[in-house]
Amino acid sequence: MDIRTLCLGLLTFGEATGYEIKKAFQDRMSMVYDASFSSIYPSLNRLTKEGLVSCRAESQSRRPDRKVYSITPAGREEFLKEIHNAPAADKFRSDFLATLMFSHLLQPGNVSRLIDNQIMDYRQKKDELSQGCGMKQSQSEQFLCGFGVTMYQAAIEYLEQNRHLIEAPAPVRAPAKQSVK
Repeated sequence: MDIRTLCLGLLTFGEATGYEIKKAFQDRMSMVYDASFSSIYPSLNRLTKEGLVSCRAESQSRRPDRKVYSITPAGREEFLKEIHNAPAADKFRSDFLATLMFSHLLQPGNVSRLIDNQIMDYRQKKDELSQGCGMKQSQSEQFLCGFGVTMYQAAIEYLEQNRHLIEAPAPVRAPAKQSVK
């Protein structure tokens, strides 16, 4: 699902500013998607031009007008059509795991520190999610929160139980000999 479609989806919960949509990505969807202002605002502008979202300005004292976005009936129809399509396969991206792909080039102490830091980060994220799960408004948000807690716990356990596989220095192998013809 792309940012455009997710913006439509978030607007099904009610009208919102671009800032509030960004906050919803952080608070409600952090385990699923990350979106920046530089992707949200162009999506909202395009959705407005397409007639899938309406925008009205609200004046504020001593500040520029704020834009409040609402989903239109055509936008709701478009969103419902999109969520009835089969979702694309999940993709997982991790700079941490990409770095560990080359752990054989790092000193064992550096590998251990990377793993320790990742475990601490996962624990913190798991604790933050756990504390907020009971405050989620909808069953779908509670489900996603619980899923996130479970995923972090599984990652922590995996790292703790399998870190020895990459912390031990790998034996140096001689390069394969190539025959000369």
